[in-house]
Amino acid sequence: MSDLAIALNRFGLGARPDEPVLAEPRRWLTSQFDKYEVLPAPWKPVERTSALVEVWLAQQRAVRQAPEGQRSGIREAYLRKGRDEYIAAVGARTSSALQASAPFVERLVHFWSNHFAVSVDKLLVVGMAGGFEADAIRPNVLGHFEDLLLAVARHPAMLLYLDQAQSLGPNSSAGQRAQSLQQRGRGLNENLAREILELHTLGVRSGYTQDDVTEFARALTGWTLPSDEPGEETKATFRFVRALHEPGARTVLGRSYADGGEQQAHAIIHDLVLESATARHIATKLARHFVADDPPPALVQRLADTFARTGGDLSSVYRALVASPEAWQPVPAKFKSPWDWGISSLRAMGRREMPETQSVQLMNQLGQPVWRPGSPAGYGDLALTWAAPDALVRRVETAQRFAEQAGDDVDARTLAPRVLPDGALSEKTAGAIARADSSGTALALLLVAPEFLRR
Repeated sequence: MSDLAIALNRFGLGARPDEPVLAEPRRWLTSQFDKYEVLPAPWKPVERTSALVEVWLAQQRAVRQAPEGQRSGIREAYLRKGRDEYIAAVGARTSSALQASAPFVERLVHFWSNHFAVSVDKLLVVGMAGGFEADAIRPNVLGHFEDLLLAVARHPAMLLYLDQAQSLGPNSSAGQRAQSLQQRGRGLNENLAREILELHTLGVRSGYTQDDVTEFARALTGWTLPSDEPGEETKATFRFVRALHEPGARTVLGRSYADGGEQQAHAIIHDLVLESATARHIATKLARHFVADDPPPALVQRLADTFARTGGDLSSVYRALVASPEAWQPVPAKFKSPWDWGISSLRAMGRREMPETQSVQLMNQLGQPVWRPGSPAGYGDLALTWAAPDALVRRVETAQRFAEQAGDDVDARTLAPRVLPDGALSEKTAGAIARADSSGTALALLLVAPEFLRR
């Protein structure tokens, strides 16, 4: 692979047939930081988080005020609307990826959405998932990691997904008023604290203990959604409720934090970002995503050093990644995930949009439903996750459908060297495409070629 092919396919989302010739591929990548549009055109019609929260609060209020027999109908109507919002947001995400003028940054949006995973398998999250990516991830993808982490931890989708909205300090004023926390289904919830430590910052086996999880969870009590009480409607998407907050000082990773209400958890998060384990965890995941399943140790160290030196300035880390020789090795080491492969296939065909429902169905069929991983750990980023025989069969079948839809409008013989430029297309694949008995067969062969399945 040449630098051009690497920039388009490894760092980007796949080459398009109308892609301009890039004289300086590496500079093109970092120049995208100035071109990135936080909310591109496909996202404009999609409801933002503040509007989604207002709908959620109205539903909460309606359920509380309705007779028992009518409550299930109200909840079902809310979930139906949530599914509509989900479908619209998946469509926006897909079209943004197909049209992206800053595909490197768009890939980073997808990376961080998976790092900070929420899942619509939890039905309360269905309508919120699009707002999570639009309002927590997209505005912070080029900023500081701490701001990104705070935006994620305070977003309603994450608060609902990890049950933080229901967490109650046992010794808080609200906890003391409760007659029985177990009967009420309320109490201290450690989910968000655990996932921030294990998945979002330090990583597993990094030295934190169960006591650290519990203490951090106590510090996070009071972080919840806005009130649904009449007269309190605002555009806010987050609220700190002191009455839910566990009083007292906390000790996390050997450091003491005075009782400061909402700021207590802020202070803990700030220090977590500065931990060397966090720098290494983030560096490893970025290097694994862009370079290899088993990333070069020197690259990981370089990225970790940049993260630590800059206090988690993400643009600096990305620049260090682009400048690293390990990222430009000519052998395509990364097997594309279903999302990667689906988007790069559509881009190669020149598609700029896809109907919303089809976007959802495509990723369901390929085995990577959008915003629906099996756990807070997100989707796997290793070849063994995606390269099973049945998964490859799905791609072959999808490639054949794409080819049928394209008809004679796409000539794979001229397309192949444009989407796999400068030697990225092997002679074997080029020969197979040339010998194909139809334009559809030729296109399908291109989309499932070994060099197209990798980046």
